[in-house]
Amino acid sequence: MEVAIIDYKMGNLHSIKAACDKVGLASTISSDPDEINDCIAAILPGVGSFPQAMKNINDLKLDNCIYRFVEKGKILFGICLGMQLLFDISNEFGSNNGLGIIKGRAEKFNFSSKNSKIYPIPQIGWNRIYEKKIFWKDTILNNNKNGDFMYFLHSNYVLPLDKNIILSKTIYGRHEFCSSIKQNNIFATQFHPEKSGMTGLNIYRNLKVLIKNITQ
Repeated sequence: MEVAIIDYKMGNLHSIKAACDKVGLASTISSDPDEINDCIAAILPGVGSFPQAMKNINDLKLDNCIYRFVEKGKILFGICLGMQLLFDISNEFGSNNGLGIIKGRAEKFNFSSKNSKIYPIPQIGWNRIYEKKIFWKDTILNNNKNGDFMYFLHSNYVLPLDKNIILSKTIYGRHEFCSSIKQNNIFATQFHPEKSGMTGLNIYRNLKVLIKNITQ
C-alpha cells in the first residue's frame, strides 16, 4: 500500500480513504504498526479531544510507530487534530503532552465575549488559506492557489516555535493563525482536505505525486 491511514479509534477515517480512492492512492486503514511502517506515507487524522487522542495513541502503541516512520524519512501528513498531536503540548482540557515531533503548542481560540458572538468557537465552515514565507512549490500545496477556500472544524490552532515551517495562514475574526506546515518529510493542515471539494482533492493528488517521486 502507498498510504496508511492511522486508526487510533478517532477521526474521519473513511472520508480520508474515499479521498485517496478518488485520486487513485492505494490506502489502508490500520492500527497495526508493522502494516503502517510498510507504507510509503501515512496520514494521521483527527476529530475529537487532544487528551483522548493521545491516550488512544499511547494505548495502541502507535506513538513509537509514528516516531519510527518519521525517522525513516517517510511522508507523514497530519490533518486537523492530527496536526495538533504532532506538537509538544496542548491546553485543551488542561495541559497535555503531544507527540513532540514539532516544537510548539496548540491552544484554544480566545475571543472577547462580544466577538465570540460574531465568531463562534469552534470555527466551522469555509475559510481561505494564504501563502506565507515558504512558497508552495514542491510541497503538498503545490497544486493549490493563494486564497483557496478550505473546510475547517476546530477550536484550537497551533503555534510553531519555528515560524519558517508555516506554509499557510488563515484569518478567523481578527486572529491570524497557522493553517498548514511543512517540516522536512512532515506536512500538516488544520483544515480538512477530504471535506474541501476540488481544492482539497488537489492536496491528495499532490500527495500522490510526492509518493511517486520517492519511489522513482
